[in-house]
Amino acid sequence: MTIYDIFNGDADGICALHQLRLAHPAKSILVTGVKRDTSLLAQVQAEVDDQITVLDIAMSKNREALLLALDRGAQVRYFDHHIPGDIPTHPQLTTFIDTCPNICTSLLVNNHLNGQFLIWAVVAAFGDNMHESAINASKTLQLSTTQLDALQKLGECINYNAYGESLQDLYFHPAELYQIMHHHRDPFTFIHEEPAFETLKNGYIADIALAQKLKPEVENTTGTIYLLPDAPWSRRISGVFGNLLATAFPFKAHAILTKRTNGGFVVSVRAPLARKNGAEKVCEQFETGGGRKGAAGINCLPENQFDRFNQIFNTTFSHNA
Repeated sequence: MTIYDIFNGDADGICALHQLRLAHPAKSILVTGVKRDTSLLAQVQAEVDDQITVLDIAMSKNREALLLALDRGAQVRYFDHHIPGDIPTHPQLTTFIDTCPNICTSLLVNNHLNGQFLIWAVVAAFGDNMHESAINASKTLQLSTTQLDALQKLGECINYNAYGESLQDLYFHPAELYQIMHHHRDPFTFIHEEPAFETLKNGYIADIALAQKLKPEVENTTGTIYLLPDAPWSRRISGVFGNLLATAFPFKAHAILTKRTNGGFVVSVRAPLARKNGAEKVCEQFETGGGRKGAAGINCLPENQFDRFNQIFNTTFSHNA
């Protein structure tokens, strides 16, 4: 029997797995990648009685590989908050899926574990730009404002590390970052003792300073669209920059289009935080798009599709106003 942990490389995926393995330690094979690498289940050649845990990757993007793993006799637990498509009914599949825009995968895991490691779910919610959910979840922890600010920065830095066109754009492979984090039951020891956190924090500060010098390509009462250049810093900061804009302007939608090395754009869309609806409707109209109501993306938008994207973006969010 082999144990596989398959997880998104962002803050939500890493913190979800961290909670599970603090509660139930196991020697597992880690399968992860950059945030946009979501078809991860296909990397696993499952056998009878293998145990697979999937965290924070859309079932819709992994359905064929999931059915194959189940047919081969694997047991699968699936935790996620993205739009799943049709969920198979199978005796060896257990699902924990909730697409409510105010819940992330780490909060689902926290509920499953009856709050054993709630503080890490708070970190994940901050990283996923669910500040209200993070603060609400943290109330029983009785944290100070200073502590909450530190957890927010930690979540944002872990999330920041996941964005890139390839692993070479990242400061740490997400599996490596998870392994470093997993030495810490307390996030504050990670913050104060780990050089990895300083590396991420300093990189975040430098990259966001470059992003904040940019002017929007499109700006109106519905939302704004930014174009970022083909550079490692812009690929790293694209998601976090979108989250910052969404927080600063909660009644507007935002899209960050980052030029790809091989042409086209990687797209991050953020629905207005005041409504948290519509991001997936925009992105699902493109071949490589998907996500959830509050935040979604397109892995490769051809440059000649920019005008179409702009029209769909504005039409969708003007209707949701």
